[in-house]
Amino acid sequence: MDSIAVRGNGPLYGDISVSGAKNSAIKLMAATILTDQPVRLTNMPRLADTKFLGQLLRQFGVTVTESDGPDGQQTLFDAKDITSTFAPYDLVRQMRASFNVLGPLLARTGHAKVSLPGGCTIGARPVDLHLDALSRLGAVIELEEGYVSAVAPKGLKGAEIEFPFVSVGATEHTLMAAVLAEGTTVLRRAAREPEIGDLVRCLTAMGAKIEGVDTDTLTITGVTSLKGTDWAVIADRIEMGSYACAAAMAGGEVRLTKAAPGLIASLMDPMVEAGVEVTPTDDGVIVKRDPAVRLKAVNVATEVYPGFATDLQAQFMALM
Repeated sequence: MDSIAVRGNGPLYGDISVSGAKNSAIKLMAATILTDQPVRLTNMPRLADTKFLGQLLRQFGVTVTESDGPDGQQTLFDAKDITSTFAPYDLVRQMRASFNVLGPLLARTGHAKVSLPGGCTIGARPVDLHLDALSRLGAVIELEEGYVSAVAPKGLKGAEIEFPFVSVGATEHTLMAAVLAEGTTVLRRAAREPEIGDLVRCLTAMGAKIEGVDTDTLTITGVTSLKGTDWAVIADRIEMGSYACAAAMAGGEVRLTKAAPGLIASLMDPMVEAGVEVTPTDDGVIVKRDPAVRLKAVNVATEVYPGFATDLQAQFMALM
């Protein structure tokens, strides 16, 4: 598609159900490798990334079954038998976050061979924080022809790891590997995004022992195995914020549902300052603006969570 033609039709009114967050769903999908019992994820987004990761999980022997349930779209994952621990470049290159299967495979089976997201071009998608953390947990890692080969024949061991800077991917990846490691792992300067909190809570429901959820220090006490669970994927805060900005631009009144108001707290404050009415509800927010009233100029600065999200900068700029 070369272009999208949009014809304005006045203010916006209605209810919108916010979809499940892709950035949470794909990490929860990777976490299903950690147990030999079924895991059902509800509120699942149907996107290219989740499709590609589903194909990769099938490569390992995981049964992936999509369906429509009473709570919307859902997917059942059954990793009872891991028949392969090889993730080829042709699959990993289609979705960079699929590299995060390395840690769960290593924790579950003791070995894995996963393509670097950029193939032989390691600089195309730096993963040094991921590999360093897995090494600290006792993995022996070799890089060869665009692949990471990792082994932990005696299992992973707990360690204290302080990231040099906040990294969402490295935090999630190390967390998934550490839940089955022997002993205690402490992650310092951990990322605090809601998607990480969703992963922590799901792993806890599966039997993991994790303290410090929603803080920058996570303490993981390793367990010998995890169980299956049913888990609803957290709402997509970027989708939620995009719809909120659209309602503020066009005027009218839009109710966003199936999403916690706190997910867009950093957006709500500058919107209110600009003259938009934002009212939290039990399952979302109501965004309201009289289109005849001109908005006020507001300054924002993007920051790591819980600051203003970089992925909402473009939408807010258009609103301004």
